[in-house]
Amino acid sequence: MSFASLFRKKTVGDILKQVEKNNLESPHESLGKHLKVRDLAAFGIAAIIGAGIFSTIGEASSNGGPAVIFLFLFTAIACGFAAFAYAEFASMVPVAGSAYTYSYVAFGEIVAWIIGWSLIMEYAIGNITVAISWSDYFTGLLEGLGVYLPQWIQTDYVTAHSGFLEAEALMQGGKLFENLDFALQSAHTAWSNSPTFIGLHLIFDLPALFIIVLITALVYRGMKESKNASNAMVVVKLAIILLVIAVGIFYVDTDNWSPFAPNGVGGILKGVSAVFFAYIGFDAISTTAEECENPQRDLPRGMMWAIIICTVLYVCISLILTGMVNYKVLAVGDPLAFVFREINLKWMSGIIAVSAVVAMASVLLVFQMGQPRIWMSMSRDGLLPKKFAKVHPKYKTPSFATIVVGFVVAVPALFMNLTMVTDLCSIGTLFAFVLVCGGVLTLQNKTDVPRGKFKTPYVNGKYVLPFLVIGGLILGFTTYKNEVFNFVTNKSELKETKDLIIDLTQNESDKLKKNIATIDKEGLNRVGSDLLAYFEQAPKVDLETSLRGIDFKGKAENVSELNEKTKKKLIHFLEGYDEKGFSLMNKKLELYYSQGPKMSVEKAIAELGIKNDRLYNSGFSLFAHKIPTWIFLIFTLFITVATVRQNLSLIPLLGLLSCLYMMSQVELRNWVAFVIWLLIGLVIYFSYGRKNSKLNVNSFNV
Repeated sequence: MSFASLFRKKTVGDILKQVEKNNLESPHESLGKHLKVRDLAAFGIAAIIGAGIFSTIGEASSNGGPAVIFLFLFTAIACGFAAFAYAEFASMVPVAGSAYTYSYVAFGEIVAWIIGWSLIMEYAIGNITVAISWSDYFTGLLEGLGVYLPQWIQTDYVTAHSGFLEAEALMQGGKLFENLDFALQSAHTAWSNSPTFIGLHLIFDLPALFIIVLITALVYRGMKESKNASNAMVVVKLAIILLVIAVGIFYVDTDNWSPFAPNGVGGILKGVSAVFFAYIGFDAISTTAEECENPQRDLPRGMMWAIIICTVLYVCISLILTGMVNYKVLAVGDPLAFVFREINLKWMSGIIAVSAVVAMASVLLVFQMGQPRIWMSMSRDGLLPKKFAKVHPKYKTPSFATIVVGFVVAVPALFMNLTMVTDLCSIGTLFAFVLVCGGVLTLQNKTDVPRGKFKTPYVNGKYVLPFLVIGGLILGFTTYKNEVFNFVTNKSELKETKDLIIDLTQNESDKLKKNIATIDKEGLNRVGSDLLAYFEQAPKVDLETSLRGIDFKGKAENVSELNEKTKKKLIHFLEGYDEKGFSLMNKKLELYYSQGPKMSVEKAIAELGIKNDRLYNSGFSLFAHKIPTWIFLIFTLFITVATVRQNLSLIPLLGLLSCLYMMSQVELRNWVAFVIWLLIGLVIYFSYGRKNSKLNVNSFNV
C-alpha cells in the first residue's frame, strides 16, 4: 500500500448514501430516532454540569474573586468557538462518530483513526474517574444519613495499598495516626480491616461498580429510556441549583464584591484550566446524530443552548458564592455546602449532596452513551471488527459495543484509582476539539463539499488574529518581562518542596531534622518530625480573611486584640474551614495564625552542603516541560501567517488556538503517556484496521 493511502478520505455524499443504504437494506440494524432539541440540550447540560459546579467553582473563585464570572464568560466563548465547528460538521455529516467521522472527511483515514483511538481513551478514563467520583459523593451522602459502608468496599485496591504503606512510613517517623490526612487514614483502615483470600486483600469500589452497571444497562436498554432518565436528572439538578440561587441571594452581602477583581487579570486567569474543563461534555452530543429526528437543524441548536444555559448558571452561582462569603475562603472541595454551613443552613448541605450524586450520574450516562457509538462508526468503516457495529434488533442501540464499554469502565474502576491520569482525558478531548476546528478551516474554501443547514459565521481572521498576536507579544515583553525572559533563557527553577525532601538520603534527612530542632523543636515535634509537613505548614486562611468570613466589622492585627465572643466565632469558622490544620495546632488561634517554618526549605537544605543540581531544575530536564508551550507558540506564528495568506475564518481559528493553549499546559508526563497510547493504537491500525478498511481497494467491492 502507498503512503497516500494513509490519508484516503470519505466524502460527505458517500457517508450519507451508505447510512441510507444500511437503513433500507437492514432496517433492524438502524438506530432509533427519538431526540429533539430539548433532549439534546438536556444531554449537554447533563454532561457539562458535573463536579465542576460543586468543586471547581470554589477554587476558581478564590483566585479571581467575584470577577471570576468574566472567566466563565470568556471560557464559554472559547468553548463556543469549538461548538460552532462541531455544529457545522454535525449539520454537514449527521451520523454517529463525532470528531472521528469529521476527521475522516477533512484529513483522511490515519488522522481519523488517531482521533478515534484518542476518543476511546478520553471516554474510558473519563468514565472511570466519574464513576470513582460518584462513589465518593454517594458514600458521603450515605454517611450524612448515618449509613457507613466498610472502607474496603468503597476504596480501590491501589489507593488502599499505597496509602497503607505511606501511612505506616509516616507513623514510623513519629507521626500520629490522627494527624494523618483523612485520605491516608481511610486507606490504612481499608487495608487493615479488609478480608483476605489466599493472602490477597479483598478491596474494591463497590458503589462505582453499582453505578456503572446501572448506567450501562440503561444505555443498552434504549435511547428513549436514556433520554427520559437524562431529562429527569437534569430537571432535579437544575431545580436544586435554582434553589441554591434563590436561597443564597437573601444572604448576599454586596461588600464581599469589593474589590471585584482583587488579584487582577492574573488571578482571574489562574483558574482557566479548571473552568475550561467544567464546560467539556457538549461534544458528546454529536455522537447521537443518527438518533435525532432532524440532526442538521437540532444538533447545532442543542449544543448552543446547553452552553448558554450552563454559562448563566455558572455566573449566577459564582456571584452568589462570592457574595455570601469572602472570596478567599472558597478554596475548599465543597464550596456550595461550605457557604451554607457558614450561615447555619445545614439542611441545604444535604440537598446539595443529593444534587452532586445526580449530577455525576448524568455525566456518566452521557459519556457511557457516546463511546459505543464511536466504536460502532469505526467498525462500520472496517477499522474495528464487525461485531462492534451490531445494533440490537429491539432496543436499536449498539448492543455489543455498549456491553464491552461497560466492562472496560467497570473493571478498572473497581480496583484501580485512575484519577491521577485525568489529564489524559483532557488531552483526548482537546485533541478532538483541535481537529474539528482544523477540519472546518480545511474545508472552508472547498466548493465540492455539500453544506448542511448550519454554517459557522465567517469573519476574516487576517483582520483580527495578527493584532491579537502582536498585542500578546507587547504584553509579554512589558507587563510580564521577567517571566518571559526566564522562560526564553530557560533559567533554573527551585524544585518543589516535596521533590527536595524525597531526594534526601536518610543521613541527610536526620541531619536536617537536627538542624531544625535547634531553632524550632516545638514546631518540628508538632508535625511528628515530618519534614514535608514542617516546610509546608501555613494557615490555610489568614486572620484578616477569617474575620471577614465571620462578618467581623472591626480591625485586628493579631488574635490578642479580639474579645472572647469573636474568638469563639473564629474557632467555629476554622473547625468548618480547616478542621485538620486547626486541630494540628491544638485548636489554638495564636498558634494557627503564626505557624510556619523558621527557615526556608532552600536555605535549610543548602546548609547541608547539597549541590545546586539537586536543588534546582535546569538544562534539558527543565526545557522538556516547556516543549508543548514552544510548539504552541511556533504554531501560533505559523497559523497567523497562513491566516493572512488564505483568509481563514476567525471563529474556528480562535477555537483551534484556545484548545492548543490548553493542551500546552498539560504536564509532560501525561503527554508521554498520550503518545504511548497513540503508538499502541497505530500498531492495531497497521495490523488490522488498514487492511480491513472499507476504503481499501483490495477489500472493498462496489
